Amino acid sequence: MHPCVFIIFSLLLACLQNTTANQLVAVEERDDNSVLSNKCLDKERDALLQFKANLQDPDGSLSTWRPEDDDCCTWEGVTCDNQTGHHVTELDISLFSLEGEISHSLVNLSYMNHLDLSGNSFHGTIPTFIGSMILLSYLDLGQNNLNGTIPTFIGSMTLLRHLDLGHNNLNGTIPNFIGSLTLLRFLDLRYNNLNGAIPKSIGSLTQLRHLDLSHNSLYGTIPPQFGNLTNLQELFLALVGRCRVENIEWLSHLSHLEVLEMDEISLAKANHWVNVISSLRKLSYIRLEGCELSQVMYPYSSSFLNSSSSIESLFLGNNNLTSSMYRWLFPLTSNKLRFLYLYGNMLDRIPKYIGNLCSLERLYFYNNSAAVKFPDFLNNLSGCTLLTFQDLSIRRSQFTGSLPDDIQNFSSLSYLDLEDNQINGTISKNLWELPWLEKIDVSQNHFSGAISENIGKSKALYINLSKNPLQGVRSIDHMSKLSYVEHIDLSSCKLGPHFPKWIQKLERLTRLDISNTRISDTVPPEFWNMQLLFLNLSSNNISGEVPDLSASFFGTQMIDLSSNSFNGPIPHLPSSLTSLNLSRNKFSGGISFLCQIVDGLLEFLDISHNSLTGQLPDCLWHFNQLKVLNLGDNSLFGKLPISVGSLINLEVLYLYKNNFSGQLPLSLKNCTKLNFFDLGTNRFFGNVPVWIGENLSALYVLILRSNNFYGTIPLQLCKLPNLQILDFSRNNLHGSIPSCLNNLTRMAQEGFLAPPNVHPYTSTFGSFSNFILPYPTEEEYVDHAMIEWQGDEREFTRNLGLLKSIDLSSNNLTGHIPYELTNLHELLALNLSRNALLGEIPQQVGEMKKLLALDLSRNSLSGGIPSSMSQMTSLCYLNISSNNLSGRIPTSTQLQSFQPSSYDGNAGLCGPPLSRKCPGDEDLQVSKSDGDEEDTEELWGWFYIGGATGFATGFWIACGTLLLNRHGRRAFFHFYDSFRDWVYLEVVLFIAKLRRIACM
Repeated sequence: MHPCVFIIFSLLLACLQNTTANQLVAVEERDDNSVLSNKCLDKERDALLQFKANLQDPDGSLSTWRPEDDDCCTWEGVTCDNQTGHHVTELDISLFSLEGEISHSLVNLSYMNHLDLSGNSFHGTIPTFIGSMILLSYLDLGQNNLNGTIPTFIGSMTLLRHLDLGHNNLNGTIPNFIGSLTLLRFLDLRYNNLNGAIPKSIGSLTQLRHLDLSHNSLYGTIPPQFGNLTNLQELFLALVGRCRVENIEWLSHLSHLEVLEMDEISLAKANHWVNVISSLRKLSYIRLEGCELSQVMYPYSSSFLNSSSSIESLFLGNNNLTSSMYRWLFPLTSNKLRFLYLYGNMLDRIPKYIGNLCSLERLYFYNNSAAVKFPDFLNNLSGCTLLTFQDLSIRRSQFTGSLPDDIQNFSSLSYLDLEDNQINGTISKNLWELPWLEKIDVSQNHFSGAISENIGKSKALYINLSKNPLQGVRSIDHMSKLSYVEHIDLSSCKLGPHFPKWIQKLERLTRLDISNTRISDTVPPEFWNMQLLFLNLSSNNISGEVPDLSASFFGTQMIDLSSNSFNGPIPHLPSSLTSLNLSRNKFSGGISFLCQIVDGLLEFLDISHNSLTGQLPDCLWHFNQLKVLNLGDNSLFGKLPISVGSLINLEVLYLYKNNFSGQLPLSLKNCTKLNFFDLGTNRFFGNVPVWIGENLSALYVLILRSNNFYGTIPLQLCKLPNLQILDFSRNNLHGSIPSCLNNLTRMAQEGFLAPPNVHPYTSTFGSFSNFILPYPTEEEYVDHAMIEWQGDEREFTRNLGLLKSIDLSSNNLTGHIPYELTNLHELLALNLSRNALLGEIPQQVGEMKKLLALDLSRNSLSGGIPSSMSQMTSLCYLNISSNNLSGRIPTSTQLQSFQPSSYDGNAGLCGPPLSRKCPGDEDLQVSKSDGDEEDTEELWGWFYIGGATGFATGFWIACGTLLLNRHGRRAFFHFYDSFRDWVYLEVVLFIAKLRRIACM
């Protein structure tokens, strides 16, 4: 026999023996584990039970996983395969609301090829045992709280075809070994903290169909090796970090690409990118928002003139594009284009070819900064798009002109958003006759006149005409025919003085806003029977009592009755509320109604500026979603309940001007999200808690004024880097002023900082019965506080976020003024008056050049006024009276402009503006008059000679011309009169405005 034949025969025989042996082992294994009875292996069942034991399962999602059940193959989320002998092959427990760590026991599921743990709250690192699951082809750990880096063992899982680690807290870089997973078809690493450069090795994953690296912190160049991913269908690189594309040629190789997202990736150097995109014949969805497209020098070459693009959705927003972009937009558009997003640019028109795209349904053109005439804009859209066009949004732009009757030609229009423009005239009556129009928003424009009676023909679900000078409705009967409307907003239109009774006939109405509409009336009793989810009657003069709303308003989410004249007790309210504002009324009685709002959905509660009495009930445990609690300016009393510490999401606590007493409960330290904390004008006592500085690091406002706090100012307050308003005035504090207050970095940090006093809230009122708004409805709460300013108490609201002040006045503080305070260069107001401070005013105080108000009065300060104060040119208010200061007041325009009372009570001070002269002033005056008089007269003499000569020359040149030219003379004097009046008016307005801003 030939040797080769013998070797081959021997190998075949060995393989046959191994196969037979394996089959016998498998039969024995099935006999031992009762697999023939269709039960899973005990080893794998125990592994799953151990996995469950490490988890919290609040929803009972794993209730079928019971020890007494022998067959784990029937458990929820578990799949077995007969071909493997009833081994567990799939574990899918996504969105089970599980919490805890991933148990090592899963390593015993050695035949598993599909693992999906996404949408839970697992924490810790990715366990190393996953690397031993060499048969795993599908791994999804997305949307958990896993942290750490992507482990190296994943590189050994060569059979992986799907990997999803998105929505975790992974950090570090994307490892190079990921390129060895060559069978991967799906890779998702979105929403992590991955940093570093994108590895070139990803280009080795040539089987990938889906790649998502979005929402990370990566940087550098997108590797051109991505061009090797020729099977890729979906590429998501949006918000990957600070990345750029140097040469976009690699993208042209992805011929199967259907979806491309590259938001915030710089394409500034990607010349001819339009050619590359146009070459991708299967591409239907592309997002290039914020890609610096305006900086591309050569976006396309002239080698093609028409388009065969397959793009259906095109996002080009936030690129600072001008209308010159339309020449390269043309190749990217075809009759397949349905959605076009051009918002956040500088476009001053729309070209007519856009109006000839016969499939176009949606055009979002909002937030454009160039002026556009709305009639011309509509005219250029009046091609074949008239048959398909459905959504148009131009909100927050610079549109002018009118809303023309031609709007009736857009017969398919279902959504029209013109909010916040400069469109004027009357609202075309043809608008209300559009048969498919469901949402109309023309708010914040200059529309005038009465609302047309044609509104009764509208089938709209959402109507917003607010913040226009509209003069009510022309026909009450026609308003009552709005049988489809679910949301109507007429705020700031003139509807009063009577309450509009036609509202009660709108049977489908669920959201109503008629705030600031000049109503001075009572509410008809029948109105309170309406089933409203959203109600805003604020800023009117509506009076009367509010009945029990717990039944009729069941399911209501938002009620705003603020700034009216409602009286009586606060009624029973629906427990489903998310927002309640009853402030600035005449409500009286207690606030026990809080204990009836038990659903735990309330986020906003403002009942300030009423006549409420009683104690704050100890039933706040269920308000764990509350963000704003405003009880200010009432007559509430007693101690704060311990349950106030359960408000773990609280951002604003406003208790100003009540009669609360006692010490602050320790449980308040749990409210770590607090950024506004105002307990002023109450009767709280005790030491200022140290936990404020240790636990409430987000604070930007801390007001404890007019209470009975004693002790020293804790050093822990210096750990509040965001603090910009500190008011401990009118207490009984003693000791020295901490020098570490210069660590309050927000008071020293230069440059623009976003004001923290506006709290936006996203409303859930964005969907209707068969219509969904393209953006959520936004509500906001603006902080307000009473601040002592220039000797008077004033309320700050919108401008509160710009104020930076320290007020420690009216205490018993001693010691020196720390010179470190002068490092707070952004401080606008400093009040240390009415204490027992001694020593000198810090010499560096002049470096606080932005100070508008400085009050050091009624202390025991000594020495002179620092000469550096002459540099404080912004000062509008100064009071250093009643101290022991001495010496000359430094000479400056600012210091001499204050009244003498600002310096009274300092016997040693002298010089202007005081009448008391300083020693040597008389000698100095004589010396000047004797020694300098001759030189001064000589200088003035030469000044007069030169001035006279120049004046004469210029006078005869100008006047000679005017005398000889009658038309020129007439034009000149007409211009002179107009120019003089204009200069005078502008100067007067400028000075008035400057004084109003600087010296509020």
